[in-house]
Formats: sequence, C-alpha cells, structure tokens
Amino acid sequence: MTEDVQKHSVHTLVFRSLKRTHDMFVSDHAKSIALDDESHKVKMDVKLKAEYGAVLHMPVLKEGKDRVSHLPGSMQGHQSYTQPDDPEYLITGTHAYPSGPGVALTADTKMHRNPSEGGVHSMALALPPSQARQDVSRTAASVGDIHRHTGGAERSHPHSTAVSLMEGGGTRNSALMRKASTMPKPQWHPPWKLFRVISGHLGWVRSIAVEPGNQWFVTGSADRTIKIWDLASGKLKLSLTGHISTVRGVAVSSRSPYLFSCGEDKQVKCWDLEYNKVIRHYHGHLSAVYDLDLHPTIDVLVTCSRDATARVWDIRTKANVHTLTGHTNTVATVRCQSAEPQVITGSHDSTIRLWDLIAGKTRATLTNHKKSVRTLVLHPRQYTFASGSADNIKQWMFPDGNFIQNLSGHNAIINTLAVNSDGVLVSGADNGTIHMWDWRTGYNFQRIHAAVQPGSLDSESGIFACLFDHSESRLITAEADKTIKVYKEDDTATEESHPINWKPEILKRKRY
Repeated sequence: MTEDVQKHSVHTLVFRSLKRTHDMFVSDHAKSIALDDESHKVKMDVKLKAEYGAVLHMPVLKEGKDRVSHLPGSMQGHQSYTQPDDPEYLITGTHAYPSGPGVALTADTKMHRNPSEGGVHSMALALPPSQARQDVSRTAASVGDIHRHTGGAERSHPHSTAVSLMEGGGTRNSALMRKASTMPKPQWHPPWKLFRVISGHLGWVRSIAVEPGNQWFVTGSADRTIKIWDLASGKLKLSLTGHISTVRGVAVSSRSPYLFSCGEDKQVKCWDLEYNKVIRHYHGHLSAVYDLDLHPTIDVLVTCSRDATARVWDIRTKANVHTLTGHTNTVATVRCQSAEPQVITGSHDSTIRLWDLIAGKTRATLTNHKKSVRTLVLHPRQYTFASGSADNIKQWMFPDGNFIQNLSGHNAIINTLAVNSDGVLVSGADNGTIHMWDWRTGYNFQRIHAAVQPGSLDSESGIFACLFDHSESRLITAEADKTIKVYKEDDTATEESHPINWKPEILKRKRY
C-alpha cells in the first residue's frame, strides 16, 4: 500500500513539472508571436512611408472632389484625410529628378508639382496626332463621292470636326484638315461592261493566270481540276487532273514552259505543258496551300499556307530554300517582285509582312488592317502596292510599307484585287460585287454586280479572283457561280456620256 502511495506522489510531481514546462513554452511562444506581429507592423509602416509616402496624400482631381461632395453624409465620414485646397500643392517623391549633364537642379526644380487643369489641357493639345488620326485624315476622301455617285444623299461628317478639335482644336487645324481632305480631280476612265460568260467548271472557280503570250489563260477550281481556255474565243482547250482537293492557286512561268498549281490537298505541283504532266512536287506545307507566285527574274517559287508559313522553293531542285515564319494565322496571299522587298505576304492575322528574301527574315510588319488580309496587288509601274481586307483597301509605298491612303466604300470581304497601267484598280468581294477605283485619288467610278448564271443560287455570288490580261483590255473574274466572266471597256463611252461625279467642294467640312 505504501509503495502505491509513493508511486502516485512521484507521478503527480512529474505531471506538475511537465505542466509548468508546457505553460512556460506557450507563454514564450505567445510573446514571440506578439513581437513578430509588432515587428511586421513596424516594417510595413516603414515600407508604406518610404515607398508610398509620395502618393498617400495626393489631391484628387476636380471630378473626384465633385463626386465626393455628392456622397451621403455617412459615406463622407469615412474619408481618412482632408484634401488641401492649394492648387500648387507640392508632392515630394522618394526619388528626386535626376540631374542632366550640365544642368544643376535647385530645391524648387526637385519638387514634383501637380499641373493645373489648364496646363493639362494645353499639354494634350500640344501632343502630336496619333497614327490612327493621321490615317483618318489621309483616307481617300471618296465616301461622299461614292454616295453621290450611287444616288445616295450626301452625308455630313460632324465627327470629322470633332476629330480636328481633339487633335488640336481651333480654326487653324480645322482648315488644315479641310485642305488635306480635298481630293484632287480623278482621271477619267471608261466604264467596263460584261463581254463574255464562260462555263465548264463544276465547282467554285478559285484562281486565274494568263500565260505570257496572252493566247490562253488557266483557271483552278473547287472541282479539283485545272482548265486551260482560249483567251480570244473563250473555248476550253485542256483539262488537267491530279489534285485531290480545291485548286487555290495557279501561275504560268514566263521563263520556262511550266505551270504551277497549289491546293487544299497541301500539294504544290509543277506541270510540264509540253507533255501536260506533273514533273515535280514541292513537299513541306503542313496544311492547305492558299496561294503561290513566281519570282519574275530568278527560278524561285513562293507558296503560302494555312500552316501560317510561306515557303520559298528552288524550282529546279525542289529544295525548300526558306520557310518564312512570323505570321500567327493563315497566310492567304503572297506576291513577288524583283525589287526590294522581293516577297510580300498578307495573313488572316490582319498583318502584312515585307520579307528580305536573301536572309529569309521580316523587313517590316504592317499592322494597320483590323481584319484578315486576303489579297495583295502590286502596281505595274509605280513602286506601290495595295492590300484588301474586310475593313477597307489600303495603299502602301515600297520599300518600307509607308501608308498612303484608304479606299473605303466596298463594304464586304474583299477576296481579290487587280490593277492595270492606266491606274484602274479593281476589287472583287465575297458578295459578288466589283468596284472600280482610280488608283491615284481613290475615287470609285463604277460598281458592278453581275447576275449569277441560270441554275445557280443567288447566294452563289462571289468573286474569288480577278486579273487583267497582258493587253489590259480584258478583265477576267473567277466566281462562285462556277463561271468565268470577261469584261471589256465600253468603247462608246465618253467623258460627256459618263462624266466624273466630282466637285472640289464636296469634302469641305462645316465649321462647328
């Protein structure tokens, strides 16, 4: 019994000793946490003062003051600081202005001073205009002419005055905009009329090329065939089969008796026209090939694809010389020229890229378009080119892609562009409309919407490709109603019978 009591006493003593040790540990831990919290709070206070002291008591803008004054009383009570009334309130930053070479800073110039509202306004007016505003002012000012030409009422443009006020406000800037927007008198061009409709394809006609001798032309279609037609009579001469999907591009070489084609089957083919057989394949694209073009002076072929690349091929060896990467979406169109830049591509990522062919790298990227760029055309005489998109047509200057002007009014998805030496620009759209423009001024002098061939749905009205023949007397279009249409100038038209609907004062802005 005595032994049991002694054991109990020992256990009790051990338990009490352990409890005291535990209580001391808990107390020390709590004190440590409290000290850590206090240290953290001190550190945060120091950080706030050091890094945010300059903005903790910044005055709010006038609009903010007005909003605060309209708050309910209970809400106003939560404002933690009062705003100073002094408009010359000084804000001292954590870092003084750095002194420039040979410029000594005084105590006053080291201070950050809030600009007054008048100063902010004058600074905004002094800023140079943005690129977007400059593009607006350089837009080919033919919209009013177009509406007048089609019988629509002439529209006022109050927003343009607002733009001028935003840019610099005042009479001087408005006068400059009126002067810049006045379009020079466009050159007179005879209207074009439908001359022939050629049938034979069993699917959409997607591409056209005219051979250098101007005796025949080639078309590629969604029926997977390539057809060769006599240019003078419009009769079918030959059909070539070999593609297993839509033929999206065709080109005839001026340096050899070869025809090149590409399609949605990822294939690029070289046809020998003496034997009418495929003699070369160019393998490499990972998806549908949408367009191709031949370099005018060297044996090089350039193709572009839905795989977001353009590829440069040596025609003879079939070697993939360059893979031009950089676009982020389908590359829909490609054009080559002998001058720099030698390759130009347009993409569904809404950009145009000018390429250095030797290095295989981008020289410049043009980002002005907001929608997919589906077509490009190079002027035959000038060092300029045009691009077509659903937002508008834009003209550019080589070699750096400097913007010239917008041609607005063809409100549709523009699939194709063509231009001749007389300065007639043709745009063909997905809704079957064709617009004729004066290249220099951007004046839209004619609009055409030919009826679809009998038996086709009205919805099958679309222009996929168009180009002038080498005599530039005929315009050939490839269309969604499975036909090829040929247009010619109206020989009976004169400036008196078809006058230019243009007046220099049309585009003058009213003063508001």
